[in-house]
Amino acid sequence: MFRRRKNNEKINGPSSVGVDLARVLPVSDKPWWKQPYLIRLNLILLVPLFSSATSGYDGSMMNAQQVIPTWRLYFDYPKGGKLGLVNAIFYVGKVCALPVVTILSDRIGRRKPILLGLILCIVGTVIQAAAVNYGMLVVSRYVLGAATAFMAQPSPLLITELAFPTRRGKITALYQTFFYFGAILSAWASFGTVHLSSNWAWRGPAALQAFFPVIQLSFWWFLPESPRWLLANERSEEARSVLVKYHGNGDENSPLVHFEMNEIQETIRIERELNAQSRWKDLTATPANRKRSAIAISLGFFSQWCGNGVVSYYLTLVLNSVGITDPTNQALINGLLQIFNFFISVFLGAFMVDRLGRRVLFLWSAAGMMLAYIAWTVLNAEFLKTRASGLGIAVIPMIFVYYFHYDIAFTPLLYAYSAEIFPYRLRGLGLSLTLLSTYIALIFNLFVNPIAMAAISWKYYILYCCMNACILVVIYFLYPETKGHSLEEIAKVFEGDDAAVNLGPKNVDELDGTVEHEENYREKS
Repeated sequence: MFRRRKNNEKINGPSSVGVDLARVLPVSDKPWWKQPYLIRLNLILLVPLFSSATSGYDGSMMNAQQVIPTWRLYFDYPKGGKLGLVNAIFYVGKVCALPVVTILSDRIGRRKPILLGLILCIVGTVIQAAAVNYGMLVVSRYVLGAATAFMAQPSPLLITELAFPTRRGKITALYQTFFYFGAILSAWASFGTVHLSSNWAWRGPAALQAFFPVIQLSFWWFLPESPRWLLANERSEEARSVLVKYHGNGDENSPLVHFEMNEIQETIRIERELNAQSRWKDLTATPANRKRSAIAISLGFFSQWCGNGVVSYYLTLVLNSVGITDPTNQALINGLLQIFNFFISVFLGAFMVDRLGRRVLFLWSAAGMMLAYIAWTVLNAEFLKTRASGLGIAVIPMIFVYYFHYDIAFTPLLYAYSAEIFPYRLRGLGLSLTLLSTYIALIFNLFVNPIAMAAISWKYYILYCCMNACILVVIYFLYPETKGHSLEEIAKVFEGDDAAVNLGPKNVDELDGTVEHEENYREKS
């Protein structure tokens, strides 16, 4: 079944991995969905992928709740700072839980913190759906925020460390696109209950937030641990078993498994020789790490300070400002926007990361968002001057144009890019930097956006026009391309020949050349 390619053999494999790794990939004329071991791997990765769907459900649900008359009445028409607190406290919970889960994901593995988050999320959902006053609602939002932090930090790490090499870029990029998968369920559940006159109009969608965590909890027991974490904790036999089962199709002599074991073990060994422990100060210890950290922090802030927060949690206020006030129409627009976001982020975002590259998508995204926001601002300003209904309606497609450009890069690459640019030793800390900056930016937005929109209306959008211009410049000068490298090889993009990784043709040549079988096959990407 397996063989090692000869040195002079032409490699027609995918460009998503390096040449050395491509030489040991299994050769097959079948696509991945016709190979049971890859189907099994990709299906089990749905468990961590759904972690993002839970957060997406929350964002869309809070948008939809503000549309539902019974919700507004029950909680005494919250607005301004009171409305901002309901949304922002969710991310305060995330910030508080993040340092804890960062430590746990390195010490007890990637799987167990996810389990803790799932249980906590179900508890928070029960409190939220049963809320009898504003204070209880706020408490439930805090608990849910902390719960989703326990799910959000280790999930991208587990995906990027467990995914099949040629699928790693796409699968990891799919993580944040599942945000919209959850948002779709939430938006349309709320659309279906908006006409109810009872409190179940909002309690029903609130209770449904446990949908994804319950599914995840049911299949969590089948989720393997990260082989890289296992190797880092001297559990090599368990790591090898995981790789053999999910990357080697059960073949103990798989050249791919031999290569991965050798590459990961050598990289971890070199990292340990340089520095035995992962510490926060190591994120700024070298020029390469400072650049990685600058990217991780800026990416988190950019993802929320590019203007999407105006729509993500306050679409009702945006639609009210352009004359679209009917609750049914607002719920319908919210639902259609989530479907649009999901398909764009998956098919023109995640599936393009290995074809177009990360840098191209980021630059295209930033330029497109800037132009879309300028047009959106002009249309909104003219509507408020003239009250021409056509101008108000024209804002709606411009919102979709803006999100098209956001979705091709910032949705799929927000956590995927951060997870892959850091070496194993700093990967958990690096991803936490992005998560932390994202949450801080969100908390700021959720408090400030409703107040600023009420005070200066469309003029507030000018800030985001300027921000998107700044984002474009920073990305151009700071963000490198990582396409075409294995997870360990990416270190060379930042550190060159000084990278703490053992790579080169010798790794392939040192593999046991006797691993020859009758059939030759390559995983078709």
